[in-house]
Order: sequence, then structure tokens, then C-alpha cells
Amino acid sequence: MVFRKTLFDDNQDIDQSKDIKKEVMPLEKLKNLEDKIAAAIDKVKTLKEKKELMERRIKELEGMLNEKNQEVEELRSEKNIVKSQIEGLLNELETIEME
Repeated sequence: MVFRKTLFDDNQDIDQSKDIKKEVMPLEKLKNLEDKIAAAIDKVKTLKEKKELMERRIKELEGMLNEKNQEVEELRSEKNIVKSQIEGLLNELETIEME
């Protein structure tokens, strides 16, 4: 069975020349891991910024939607008023014609 030395091994009995070669690989892996973590952190920051931007945009669009819904309700109300007025005028015309 072959045991490889890691950064966390406390055993210092290994030959120095072999030790240097074996430590280079874990240090490179550690640097690679560090780079990946840094990239992940940057990605998380970017995604948080995009999320905040999208949340602001959603609120803006919800506000616009609410305004449009109010306009629609006002138009429906006006339509009902005009419809009632027209029906009233038509009823008056009918009574005038019957007389």
C-alpha cells in the first residue's frame, strides 16, 4: 500500500528531496482550490447584484401593473356610467315615441 504525504501530515521522516516534490503537488492543488473559491465568491457577488437588480425591476413592473389595473377599473367605471346614461336616454326616447 502506498501512502502519500499531504499538507496535513505530521510525519517528517521522509527524505527532503522527495518531500519537496510531494509538497509541490498539494500546494498547487491548494492554489487551484483557492482560485476556484475566489471565482465562486465573485460569481456569488455577481448573482447577488443581479438578484437585487431583478428585485428592483420586479417592484417597478408591479407598480406599473398596479397603475394599469387602476386605469382599467376607472375605464370600466366610466363605461358603466356612460352605459347607464345611454340606457336612460333610450328609455326617454321610447316614452317620447309612445306619447
